[in-house]
Amino acid sequence: MYIYDQCPHDELTIIMRRYMMRIAERLALESGCLGLITGESIGQVASQTMQSLQCTNDVCTLPVYRPLIAFDKEDIVQVAKKLDTYEISILPYEDCCTTFVAKHPVTKPRVDVIRRSEKKLSEKIDEMVERALAEDEVITVW
Repeated sequence: MYIYDQCPHDELTIIMRRYMMRIAERLALESGCLGLITGESIGQVASQTMQSLQCTNDVCTLPVYRPLIAFDKEDIVQVAKKLDTYEISILPYEDCCTTFVAKHPVTKPRVDVIRRSEKKLSEKIDEMVERALAEDEVITVW
């Protein structure tokens, strides 16, 4: 809600994803991981345009691997079924991307503009990130 209240609504998804990546990278570094792996595919949603991925990568020092980057939706569904992860992937849930999605999300964000918007968060965001890291939970799915 803090991000929602402080930042332009068309930038919410990108800004939230940038903070998710920051948190993921911290967890990865603490665990000795050498990179992050995501399920992004070019053009599937507004946050997966080339410009959006550039904005997301901007906050990471670890490499971000995207093995599904050139897959279309049907290709991804077939891989999920083969890995036996499809059923869990279609379970209903609400996340920040669906709850706070803008009617017209930015599809060609600029890193400098997003960074400027994130400055509006400086009062509380570091504390919120630290709290998220302190309250992490490991869920084993395999």
